[in-house]
Amino acid sequence: MTSLPPPAAELSADEARRIALRAQGFLGAPDRRGGVRGVLRHLGAVQLDTISVLARSHELIPYARLGAVGRKAVEEAYWSDGHSFEYWSHAACVLPVEEWPHFAFRRRAYRCRPHWHHDLPDGAYEQVIKQLRAEGPLTATDLGGAKNKGEWWDWSASKVAVERALMYGEVVCTERRGWKRVYDLAERAIPDALLHDGLDDAECLRRLVRLAGQSLGVGTRADIADYHRIKGEQFDAVVADSGLVPVTVQGWDKPAWADPQALATVPRGRHRTTLLSPFDSLVWERARTERVFGFTHRLEAYVPKPKRIHGYFAMPLLSGGRLIGRVDPAREGRTLVAKQVSLASAKAVRPMAQALLEAATWVGCDSVRIERAGTPQEAAALTSALAT
Repeated sequence: MTSLPPPAAELSADEARRIALRAQGFLGAPDRRGGVRGVLRHLGAVQLDTISVLARSHELIPYARLGAVGRKAVEEAYWSDGHSFEYWSHAACVLPVEEWPHFAFRRRAYRCRPHWHHDLPDGAYEQVIKQLRAEGPLTATDLGGAKNKGEWWDWSASKVAVERALMYGEVVCTERRGWKRVYDLAERAIPDALLHDGLDDAECLRRLVRLAGQSLGVGTRADIADYHRIKGEQFDAVVADSGLVPVTVQGWDKPAWADPQALATVPRGRHRTTLLSPFDSLVWERARTERVFGFTHRLEAYVPKPKRIHGYFAMPLLSGGRLIGRVDPAREGRTLVAKQVSLASAKAVRPMAQALLEAATWVGCDSVRIERAGTPQEAAALTSALAT
C-alpha cells in the first residue's frame, strides 16, 4: 500500500462538521445572487428521484439552502438555456454542463461494457438517432413508447436504445417534462467547446475527486469516492494530484482529505434551519452522516410499511448545524400533515415548528397538522409552537 503524506492539519470533529456544513451551503449567508444555478455549481451534482411528497428531491435541494425559491423557477434554472444535463453521477443527477467533458471516463466505460444481457432488434439504435436528428428533442413516448411487454424493466426497444445512447453520450437528457426524460442529440445540446471525450480517465477522475472534495469540505476516501460513484482504486490513483490535502479528524478512524480553501478560513456564520431531502448530498451517504452528525438516517420508502420506524419519506431536520429530528410529511389539500415526528430533545420543538411552517408556505399549504409524535407531550408542544 502506498504510504500517505503527512496530514496538513488536525481537525476536531466539530471543525470537520462545520467545514462540511459550509461546503454544502448550510453555514453562512446563502448565495442568493447565484440562485439555483449557483447551488448546482457549488454542489456539482443534484440527485433526482421519482418520489414526490412535499416536492421532488431536486427541488428540495435549493429550497433547503436558499429558502422559498419558486418551484417553477427551480425547474427553469436547471433546464433552460442549456445550463445543465442529466447523467449518472452519484445516481441520476442534474449536472452543470461544463462538467460534460469530465464524464468521458464513464461514457467510455459504458461503451465497453456488455449490453445488460439485452439484445436490441437490428436497426433500433440507429432509428432512434435518426428520429431525434429529424424531430428532437423527444420523450420516450414520442419515440414510440417507453413500455412494452418485454424484458428489462418492461422497456420498449426504442426506450432501451435511447437509454443506451444516453449512457454512451450520443444522446443527452436536457430536461424532465412531467417527470419524463427529454432526449436530444449531444451534438445539438452540448456546446461545441465542451462536446468531446478528449480527456483521459486520469484527468476526468482528478477533476471529479477535486470537485467532490470541495463540495464536501472534508471527507474520507469512501466519502469522496461515493460523491460521483467512482471506485476506491480510481480515487487512490489520482488523489495525490487532485489538489486535496490529507488531514486527520479526531474521532474518525480513517484518513481524510480536505479542500485547502476550506482550511484557510474558520467556518462561521448563520446556520440554516430546514428540512432535508433524504437524497440531499449533506446526508446521502449513511456512514458519513453517522460519523459527522451522530445521526442514523435511512430512507424507508422501500421498507415494508410494518417495518418502518420513522416513516415513508422521513426528512431530517437541520438546525444550529446539527441534525436534531425528522418528520414524515404528507399533504391533504392545503394542509401539511406531519404524519410522524421524531425529535432528539425538547429543544428541537421550536426549530421543527419553524421548518414545518416554512415548508408549508413554500408548497402552498396554509396549515400544519401534527398527526403523531414521539410522545403526546411532544405532539402538544409542537401544536402549540405552530400556533405562536
